[in-house]
Amino acid sequence: MHPISNAWKHPKTSATGLLIAVVTVSSVLLKQGITLGAAGNGTTISLVSAIATAMLGLLARDPESQSSSAVSTAKLGVWALIALLLPLPFAGCSGVTVAQDIVKWTPALQSAVAAVDSTAALLAPQDAPIFSAATIGFDTASNLMAGQAKAYLANPTAGLLAQMQTQVVTFQQQVNAALLQAAKIVDPASQQHALAAIQAVAAIVGAILALVQSISSKAQVAQMAARSTIKLAAVQPYLDDYRAAGIVAVQYSEPLELAQLQLARAEQMQAQAGF
Repeated sequence: MHPISNAWKHPKTSATGLLIAVVTVSSVLLKQGITLGAAGNGTTISLVSAIATAMLGLLARDPESQSSSAVSTAKLGVWALIALLLPLPFAGCSGVTVAQDIVKWTPALQSAVAAVDSTAALLAPQDAPIFSAATIGFDTASNLMAGQAKAYLANPTAGLLAQMQTQVVTFQQQVNAALLQAAKIVDPASQQHALAAIQAVAAIVGAILALVQSISSKAQVAQMAARSTIKLAAVQPYLDDYRAAGIVAVQYSEPLELAQLQLARAEQMQAQAGF
């Protein structure tokens, strides 16, 4: 009568059943030649089947008693599998879908940028000018990004897509540079305020980058990555992935755990692409 609540109350049983179903369906699809694309040296279907089989093995070695750690492991397995099987929330099927999604991100982005603008007043006198200089282009970049998305939505052409590709990388680089500058602030309180403000913008720009990346060809993504001189690895220590997942969860009305796994996938895809 209550399948969702029952599944959550009995995660190990539910996860086992779901994994068995995945392995079974994957086997049928592979026999029919359905692969859903390549994944490394194999196929997406074979990867899903292998991960499901590995999770089944891990669950089989769990003690019969549902200790808190066993329950947590099983629930994490459920979320991991759901995140693998479902597309990223910010991976649109078409350019129009992506443009619509970027437009929907606009209020959150503008709010985050407005918070950046007011953060300088919270910093120590010697730190405020450094922060302001590092974030001075955020207002212009966010307005330009939103304007390009609306223009593409009205007239989805290759030229306007190229403009969005250029702008999102430009904005990403501005945010990355600002993070590195904020990290140099010595005063602990000032640094905390500065990083927190920029991190919110970074989370949204990262989601928009994933959106644009999802509708770009491999050659276009390579060109975008080539313009990304401050790589994700350089700013990763200053990103707050938990907070970023919270922003994504609110935007797409989904559980935080799922948003965390999806965010990790998006960051991995960007790193592999050379961002």
